[in-house]
Amino acid sequence: MAPSGSRSVACWRVLYWIPVLFISVIVAWSYYAYVVQLCIETIENMGEKIVYLLVYHVLFIMFVWSYWQTIFTKPMNPLKEFHLSHSDKELLEREDRRESQQEILRRIAKDLPIYTRTMSGAIRYCDRCLLLKPDRCHHCSACDMCILKMDHHCPWVNNCVGFANYKFFMLFLAYSLLYCLFVTATDLQYFIQFWTNGLPDTQAKFHIMFLFFAASTFSVSLAFLFAYHCWLVCKNRSTLEAFRAPAFQHGPDKNGFSLGTSKNFRQVFGDESKYWLLPIFSSLGDGCSFPTSLVNADPEQPSSPSGRNPSIKSAGESHQFPPKPLRESQSRLLNSGQSEGSEDRDKRGTSNPALTIEKET
Repeated sequence: MAPSGSRSVACWRVLYWIPVLFISVIVAWSYYAYVVQLCIETIENMGEKIVYLLVYHVLFIMFVWSYWQTIFTKPMNPLKEFHLSHSDKELLEREDRRESQQEILRRIAKDLPIYTRTMSGAIRYCDRCLLLKPDRCHHCSACDMCILKMDHHCPWVNNCVGFANYKFFMLFLAYSLLYCLFVTATDLQYFIQFWTNGLPDTQAKFHIMFLFFAASTFSVSLAFLFAYHCWLVCKNRSTLEAFRAPAFQHGPDKNGFSLGTSKNFRQVFGDESKYWLLPIFSSLGDGCSFPTSLVNADPEQPSSPSGRNPSIKSAGESHQFPPKPLRESQSRLLNSGQSEGSEDRDKRGTSNPALTIEKET
């Protein structure tokens, strides 16, 4: 017999799907109301009917596809280099003093591309997942795991929105907004006919009325939410970072990860524009390390001969960490900025702080 604790956890996990079920029912009803009751039963002009159905199904497919990807894309786990070894776990458990524990964590973090700290300046460590948190990584209590570049836990998708699915979430907001705006715009004239008694007295007119109210209401809320996340993408911030700036060696810095609007956008959507509008993963990097703009070098981190952040070395260099991040895609992201800022560097005689990590003196 399963213990009562595991049964209660399973019940709670089932309840978490209620918001997703609610959205699914609303979408299914809107499909029936628009396609059957509006287009097939009410609209008489065949050309108008075909155009409406064609555009509607394109938006519907992209909306459902991006929503599905946001829900079922599992969060990525931090790379194994961030997890404590068995010997380090034992060593940490034997220490009672916080200072000694921090000394152990600093020694482990020395070879990792970790530049953010807690507000008190300590190494960010998760005692539930037993790992050193990569930059922008946070522990989600609902998912009970550390989420790379965590933005927030969204009950409407029953999933954490983070590095693995943030692009999908943005496309979900965009296509759901377009979907609602299209339904509102094309349903408007028939909604007006409902109030002027221009529609036949059938059940279709009630579907048309409620469809307009639902679509217009969702359009307003989605417009604000989508605009807010567009602002976050342009600033290269997560929702958590917008409320609390990430802390670096020199202190909190809300623009610490911002590389400029263009590079910030490509960090989420990728370099290849053909994938920007598709719910296909194309974000740059691996979510464990990110290029920074104004971060002073951590004296405990190994310096590189070129003066760059060791987490963004090119593919030809031999540093064994990380195996993927920033070697190709993020290097291109930074290299493009090097050519753009070459004239400014010549004038100043110093390197661009948006592309390098300055050493503390």
